[in-house]
Amino acid sequence: MSTTPCLVAVDWGTSSFRLWLMSRDGTVLAEHRSNEGMSEVAARGFELVLESHLSTLAVAQDIPVVICGMAGSRQGWVEAGYIDIPADLTIIGQNATVVRDAARKIIILPGLAVRNVSEPDVMRGEETQLLGAHLEMPGGNRYCMPGTHSKWVSMDGASVTGFETFMTGELFATISAKTILVHSTGGKGGVDANDPAFLTGVRDGWTRPEKTTHHLFSIRAGQLLYDHGQDENRARLSGLLIGTEFSGAGVRGGEHIGLVASGALQRLYHAALSECGVTVRDIDADVAVRRGLIESWQHFSNTSGDRQRP
Repeated sequence: MSTTPCLVAVDWGTSSFRLWLMSRDGTVLAEHRSNEGMSEVAARGFELVLESHLSTLAVAQDIPVVICGMAGSRQGWVEAGYIDIPADLTIIGQNATVVRDAARKIIILPGLAVRNVSEPDVMRGEETQLLGAHLEMPGGNRYCMPGTHSKWVSMDGASVTGFETFMTGELFATISAKTILVHSTGGKGGVDANDPAFLTGVRDGWTRPEKTTHHLFSIRAGQLLYDHGQDENRARLSGLLIGTEFSGAGVRGGEHIGLVASGALQRLYHAALSECGVTVRDIDADVAVRRGLIESWQHFSNTSGDRQRP
């Protein structure tokens, strides 16, 4: 196991910041996480925030940085553009955008785009997780990537052939806190993946998606008429939205799906997919994105001539 720093890998999203100091063999030497996502730091300056974390870790100036996520969006640090699908994930590194005039070598990876006038779609950050997931799970052809905006991805080898985004996480947050259901759900709180109300909600959303808006209001009615508690209601709301997502994604019992997730979302989606008869292969999201970032840096350095790094 190497202990010599060689690369800083960063996943910089809309609401979160994750940084890993890596050795040449992929060992994590140090880690920083914060809520300094794109929306938080745009006014303060991306380089200032990044360097504050690197300074805390005493990272030398000659250690390069590879970034994926919303830092490369139009509202981010430097726009990194999109690669149209079908897209070979192994080329995202060689299509990275270099941050000019930065104090150190910094590259930002591009996202992926579906250029379909009737159903356009984009992803930014997940493509790097997908590269790592593909390396962790060779031969997988369907992946679920839950989050604020969940992604369902079809692949052929290392090539992304299609994907769809579902606003499940954002809808859950908005409906539970900004609609009449705030009185029924309490607005905030976790969901138990083993709660029968969650699993029943998953089945109802999956098998009867056309009734979802009715089922949502029935949560309120159930509280008024049968004193259903906030934990139960929150679980049912989560299950309904995830099940409706599954219906839209065409989930079928008996199929095999790679679940790229961690923490509470991993537990919820694993339980929900299993409830629908899916065979789930769990891939830790942090492991996947780190591996994707390292692999992308290697491809960038091989094509740019910067071969002294990993």
